[in-house]
Amino acid sequence: MDVAPWIWEVTIGATIVFFIFDVWHMRRNPHEPTMRECLAALTFYVGAAVVFGLGVWFLAGGQYGGEFFAGWLTEYSLSIDNLFIFIIIMGKFAVPREYQQTALMIGIVLALVMRGIFIAVGAAAINEFSWVFYLFGAFLVLTALNLAREGHEEEQGYDEPRLVRWVRRHMAVAEEWNGVKFFTREGGKRLATPMFLVVLTLGVTDLLFALDSIPAIYGLTEEPYLVLTANVFALMGLRQLYFLIGGLLQRLVYLSYGLAFLLLFIGVKLILHAMHENELPFINGGEHVDWAPDIPIWLSLVVILGTLVITAVASLMSDKSKAQRGQGG
Repeated sequence: MDVAPWIWEVTIGATIVFFIFDVWHMRRNPHEPTMRECLAALTFYVGAAVVFGLGVWFLAGGQYGGEFFAGWLTEYSLSIDNLFIFIIIMGKFAVPREYQQTALMIGIVLALVMRGIFIAVGAAAINEFSWVFYLFGAFLVLTALNLAREGHEEEQGYDEPRLVRWVRRHMAVAEEWNGVKFFTREGGKRLATPMFLVVLTLGVTDLLFALDSIPAIYGLTEEPYLVLTANVFALMGLRQLYFLIGGLLQRLVYLSYGLAFLLLFIGVKLILHAMHENELPFINGGEHVDWAPDIPIWLSLVVILGTLVITAVASLMSDKSKAQRGQGG
């Protein structure tokens, strides 16, 4: 896929401008978004992603269009799972509802920056070392097995990141919230605010999430431009999704298992691709493994869509989900 430098520049520039404006707007007017605001924003973001994917399909071909849609759906699904942890973080810090979207937005911007770095590093590694697909594949398989074994992470199982614990020990932290400011002064002393700790926690957590998402999407497309845009569109609607379906997320009791299957599928796909392109001397004498098939993107797209539908339906129909709905009512 030949992407002109000016397209990269326009895409990155538009993304930076959008997020800067969004953060600035929210810091000036912190509030809990209404359902109407969330629905309107999500409709816009999802529609924009679909239009972009169709544009890729018609301009660059069905192969690349399918790769974008597969990558976007996978990243969006992993982002939804991330919302479980976001809900836990907001609860542990007792973040006031009117400040939550500001914290989420800043955390999302940090995540986008870190994923951008990982995307560049991943692209460079793939270009130089074809065997990196073995590492990506093995990492995703292990991640999938751990995710399936642990299931949905409950609140009591969440551990605060070490960096946040270090900051608590070495920095003075104010007990009272001071709007969405990161620092305040009390008695002439400069203190970090609870909002600073919340954003730091979200940023560190998103960094860990990126370790799963970037190898996963490189298992669906090797085009850095598609990897970047899929991540951008997936992260754009995350904040609104948090407020819109926060209660529904608790009922998706099998989401972690569905995602574990997807990561396992993509991990196997990566390993098969690595074998097909093999250059390691201790595997098949350094020759390509001809019997190892490359799973086509259309099949990947079918598996991703099918898994998400089955996971959602099974979750909403399960006894656990009905029990949680009864408790919530």
